[in-house]
Amino acid sequence: MYGPMTNPMPKHAPIRPKFLARFSGADMSDVFRHMGGAFDGQRFPSLVAGMSLVNAETGERLADIAMVDELKAAMTADESATLRAASDDINRLSYEAQEKAKKDIYKNLTAWQRVQLSRHPNRPYTLEHITNLTNGTFLELFGDRNFKDDKAMIGGLGQIDGQSYMIIGQQKGINTKMRQYRNFGMANPEGYRKALRLMKMAEKFGIPVLTLVDTPGAYPGLEAEERGQGEAIARNIFEMIRLKTPIITVIIGEGASGGALGIGVGDRVFMLENTWYSVISPESCSSILWRSWNYKEQAAEALKLTADDMLGNGLIDGIIPEPLGGAHLDMEAAANIVKEVIKKELSVLSKLDPQDRIMSRIEKFGKMGVVVE
Repeated sequence: MYGPMTNPMPKHAPIRPKFLARFSGADMSDVFRHMGGAFDGQRFPSLVAGMSLVNAETGERLADIAMVDELKAAMTADESATLRAASDDINRLSYEAQEKAKKDIYKNLTAWQRVQLSRHPNRPYTLEHITNLTNGTFLELFGDRNFKDDKAMIGGLGQIDGQSYMIIGQQKGINTKMRQYRNFGMANPEGYRKALRLMKMAEKFGIPVLTLVDTPGAYPGLEAEERGQGEAIARNIFEMIRLKTPIITVIIGEGASGGALGIGVGDRVFMLENTWYSVISPESCSSILWRSWNYKEQAAEALKLTADDMLGNGLIDGIIPEPLGGAHLDMEAAANIVKEVIKKELSVLSKLDPQDRIMSRIEKFGKMGVVVE
């Protein structure tokens, strides 16, 4: 019910057919009496003014509703079942049409739209993937044993279906406060040195390494450069290329510049369907080439940064599909798809001799960037 005079019923409040059908042919005052309230013309002046209009306009409609009710009552059980089946078929066909339309839309996204989808605020970040992959067995390890612990780079031991992994990745943060705490996923030199320390530990104990890449780039601050940001990333690339244990890399969001390469040298490198991997972000590329961010869409197309582009250029080993609409719509399903790919690839890599893996890794990355005419 509506409130007192300070909050009267709107002049043209919608009339609910199901409600009025119960009182077919009744005056509006009869309706109010049935509801147990007195019909107060002073309290509801808008109703008094519109009473005759409402009765006149809804009279024929109420008669139609009553006729439909009579027809439904006269229907046999078989006719009712046929009507329900037809309704179910209509709903099913409508759902299938909607799903087909969604598939067509997401199959034909532009490069810039892929970039935007990779940055969706509800998209699962590294810790979310780790939780779903390891079922709560993850034990985080901290510090680079030199300067401090970098919150943008996380790493530790976890089991995926009974197999231990050293899992390392960038974490962006799920809200404003946590993004500041995680430095928006931009690691400092100590973050890359922590990652290398954990990789060396994994090599010592024969544990495979899983890296999850999601970063807009390494932190470009003055203090990071003073502590040797470039050297830390270069050292990681140098050490990862000859690490004896299997390395599987999955790009789960953004894969920008050396910040991604610092933990991205793997025997197998995969990208989730709606992610990107490039030497520079579209916005930064647009700023350099056109002195404006307004050309970021053109920059995204020119950079060839999508999973399809990267696979076509031989820079990654495969694309991991996501649930329709993106990983954020079904995080658990997305993690299960990633899990199956990891298990399958490790079963192949673990059978290889460590030296053969290393030589294959060197050859794989050594061929990148070479143009054959």
